[in-house]
Amino acid sequence: MVASCAPSAPREALVHFGVVSSGSPEATAAGIEILEQGGNAIDAAVAVQFALGVTEPAMSGLGGQTQIVLQKPGEQAVVINGTSYAPAAFGSDVTSTELRTGYTSTTVPSTVKVMDFAMRNFGSGNVSWANTLAPAIVYANDGFEVGPFRALVYARHDADLRVNPVVEDLFLNPDGTLPQQGDVLLQPVLGATLERLAEAGADDFYTGEIAAKIAADMAANGGWITAEDLASTPDPKIMAPLTTTYRGYDISTLPPPAGGWVVLQALNLLEQMPEDDLDAQDASRAAALLTALDIAHASRATSPEVDLVNYGSDMAARIDKATAASLLNPEGHGETTHFSVVDKDGFAVSVTSSVDSYFGSRAASPELGFVYNNYMQTFDLSPGTTFSLASRAMPYSSMSTTIVSKDGNPVIVVGSPGSARIISAVTQVVSHWIDVDAGIEAAVAAPRVHVVYDSGDGRDNAYVEQMPDGLNVDAMGFDLTTPRADLEMNGLNAYFGGVHAIAMEEDGWRGAADPRRDGAVGYTSGK
Repeated sequence: MVASCAPSAPREALVHFGVVSSGSPEATAAGIEILEQGGNAIDAAVAVQFALGVTEPAMSGLGGQTQIVLQKPGEQAVVINGTSYAPAAFGSDVTSTELRTGYTSTTVPSTVKVMDFAMRNFGSGNVSWANTLAPAIVYANDGFEVGPFRALVYARHDADLRVNPVVEDLFLNPDGTLPQQGDVLLQPVLGATLERLAEAGADDFYTGEIAAKIAADMAANGGWITAEDLASTPDPKIMAPLTTTYRGYDISTLPPPAGGWVVLQALNLLEQMPEDDLDAQDASRAAALLTALDIAHASRATSPEVDLVNYGSDMAARIDKATAASLLNPEGHGETTHFSVVDKDGFAVSVTSSVDSYFGSRAASPELGFVYNNYMQTFDLSPGTTFSLASRAMPYSSMSTTIVSKDGNPVIVVGSPGSARIISAVTQVVSHWIDVDAGIEAAVAAPRVHVVYDSGDGRDNAYVEQMPDGLNVDAMGFDLTTPRADLEMNGLNAYFGGVHAIAMEEDGWRGAADPRRDGAVGYTSGK
């Protein structure tokens, strides 16, 4: 059963063997289909990932990167670090424009390798790679109905889609008009690529026919990714997550180059505050959140992690409770998708995937049908900084894929899109579920805040989705700032993220899809 994001799922839905929450109803249905075939949470996650690449092409896909946190009951959480890497070589006198859009803005995509690696190492063995791609192939070849949020994204990026005639042909209606809500979008070129991937396997993307087409497309259009870059793409690394505790719960999230440590620092800051300030959706809670997020985002902006490999001792200090106490008392361009899966055995999987900006680089191969990411824009052209542009360097990321556990068992699977707003959204949903204790649906739907550090005039920018009575951001030292309203749905704004979460409630696992997006929750039938 798949439920829309707008209404709550019926209570009887909690009699189930698995739950999926993702950014599109189609992708959620794909995950449920694999769970009901006997697949586990990782198998379902693979199906969701590829289906999202078809049904949410602006946010993720074959040309992007993917990060995973997973945890089995009674075991420690594990990270599959699927960061992408810059090409080995690039032009001299690189400009910021070259890094922002087009073929030169793309890091070597990791998503296909990450999902294959995850399935080979953590899948059930009950379903095949081809099984997991089958739903995505159907959606690409037979089409799917464009949802309201996805229609808003198309409307916002009309001009961007028309810069490149290949992208225009792939993602607009046959008559050249923008897809509207309810239109059926067909992607036969992408369908053929997925069919090839299903038949030949994931390696084809890096060393086979698909790889050859990517390399040829790059060479023909001035891109920097070569056949050697694709062939030398390493397997993702299995790593220990960064961890802290929050009011008796264990929090596990992504290590650098991702932004998980900022979530942990923000939660440590909130833990120093009176619980009464956080236990209701009111001005006191909003003020506490703004304070904690301001300090954490400023910490990231003014003192980024300098070692993306040997970060252990430095990270330990940054997420230490004493550090939070001392900190408390003395922008974003990206787009992403997140989904969460829990199977019948309580195996929890949290996945964040992205092409960086909406529609990534706005460049695509006419023979393959997916957009390339534009993660190269996260690199700094000034030498000597943490994220300076360098051969095979890891790009900057705000991904904060997270699992919360209690007594060794997962209780919340959570993440969000939204560049730096990912950090703010994940922090607030975790705190709301624990502090307000109104359930995961209320935690995901609650109005959010965000803070953007401003090194110029000394006053940071506060974004407040719905202003609670009694909150005075000016008196707190913030400039109140309003995001664009063209991606508003259900009285809420997608600027503040798109959380897709699952939590253990009193009567079982319950999913929540963010009402700011087209997402949906699905439950297996239990039969």
